[in-house]
Amino acid sequence: MNILIIRNNSNAEAIDASMMLATYLESQGIGHTELDSMPFSIESVIDMCDDIDVKSFDMVVSLGGDGTMLRAARLVGKHRVPILGINFGHLGFLVNSSKDGVIPIVAAALAGDVVREERSSLHIELWSGETQVASRFALNEFSVTRGELGRIIDFGINIAGTHVVDMRGDGLVVSSATGSTAYALSAGGPLCSPEFRGLVVVPLAPHTLLSRSVITGPSDIVEIDLSKNPESREASYFVDGEIVILDEPIDRVLVRKSNNPTILLRYKSDGFYAEASRVFFRDDRKQ
Repeated sequence: MNILIIRNNSNAEAIDASMMLATYLESQGIGHTELDSMPFSIESVIDMCDDIDVKSFDMVVSLGGDGTMLRAARLVGKHRVPILGINFGHLGFLVNSSKDGVIPIVAAALAGDVVREERSSLHIELWSGETQVASRFALNEFSVTRGELGRIIDFGINIAGTHVVDMRGDGLVVSSATGSTAYALSAGGPLCSPEFRGLVVVPLAPHTLLSRSVITGPSDIVEIDLSKNPESREASYFVDGEIVILDEPIDRVLVRKSNNPTILLRYKSDGFYAEASRVFFRDDRKQ
């Protein structure tokens, strides 16, 4: 048994929890490696994958909030190593409550006393002309937004080979079902059960009265056409909230469901709808 611990090194509680967990694993004769999550830019994750044999781990324990969990998911990528998230952040919709203590939660996971969830992930390709400039993995979403000059951008949306609409606005979010509770939700998109296998396409502040979110089928590819966006209206690109730095202009982006889901381990979970009710539908005036 070999465990990878990823901790939010700017959170004192997460650091304390990682130290306690390391001591516990050593007492049980379980191998472990610790990583700090804060330097996890997309490029550094790619470098880490070259340095760390992710497949050699039986489980990843993420100590932090949803941001730490997303960094853990990017590091795991296509390798399907299960991730046990324990919340030491704020919202914590993707991670388990830490109220029972990190040792009992990890012990339950080691004993198999957790629920295993397969979450759809995204495969993203960024193209310049006929050249694929980069490809990325995401658990939550890909977003294209207006750039440093702050000017709205022009883009087209094609789904499953069909041109749907040309738009002008702040940009677009394409999310998985997991990401429907994040940026897409803030932009007015729907909440989707983790069982949903399609994509959620949500325009950002479009300059039109006719904009709607679109829900795709599981095998549909979403193409974002940026070929008509002038250079004076530069765009920025984000994967799970992390900016993608590119040396070439991008003409189009392809987003599809990845063939490799992210495996989340849920401890004493009440289910998606109970969690959604608690987090998104509670009336704080009644607290």
